[in-house]
Amino acid sequence: MDSAAVIRRGVPRRAEERVAELYWEAFGRKLGAALGPPEHGRAFIARHLHPDRAAVALAPGGDRVVGVAGYRLDGRGLTGGGVRDVLSGYGLFRGLPRLAVLALLERTPEPGELVMDGIAVDPAHRGTGIGGALLTEIAAIAAEHGCSRVRLDVIDANPRARALYERQGFTAVRTEQTPYLKRLMGFGAVTTMHRAVQGTGKEQQP
Repeated sequence: MDSAAVIRRGVPRRAEERVAELYWEAFGRKLGAALGPPEHGRAFIARHLHPDRAAVALAPGGDRVVGVAGYRLDGRGLTGGGVRDVLSGYGLFRGLPRLAVLALLERTPEPGELVMDGIAVDPAHRGTGIGGALLTEIAAIAAEHGCSRVRLDVIDANPRARALYERQGFTAVRTEQTPYLKRLMGFGAVTTMHRAVQGTGKEQQP
């Protein structure tokens, strides 16, 4: 890992907009149909973050987030915002179709499972080990909460992310073809991957 980066839990105060910026840079193509235009989407994400549902990487000095990994546990994920928030932020007629798109992205954890809510690293810091360090921290969080595995989804348009996950012990368990999302969100398949969490005494098979 980048020797200057520090991994910590939780989004620091006043770093919400920075985290939203990283998320949009990583997932803007996928989220654009639901939360765009970009400036509106970033503001919505920042406004509805749950800061305690993330691990972050901080640059030297500890005042700038250069990587973030969100997770969903006990009914809350890093990225929030419910039906009322979407309708309030986008209006009734523009909000309803956006809610339908967001429903396609919804992922509910199974018992004993922690679900990743996205991982994003500043482009200038990619390839330095930050992504792997964040995933290791997420696995530690899962173990502390008694979870037996971490689950995530990776799209076919992001082979670099899939390669990172495989290096970190994630195994593909199923792939769903989504040609209906190709034009809307830029990907045609989603692969679900699992990583067993050791030390809980109740490891599951994929």
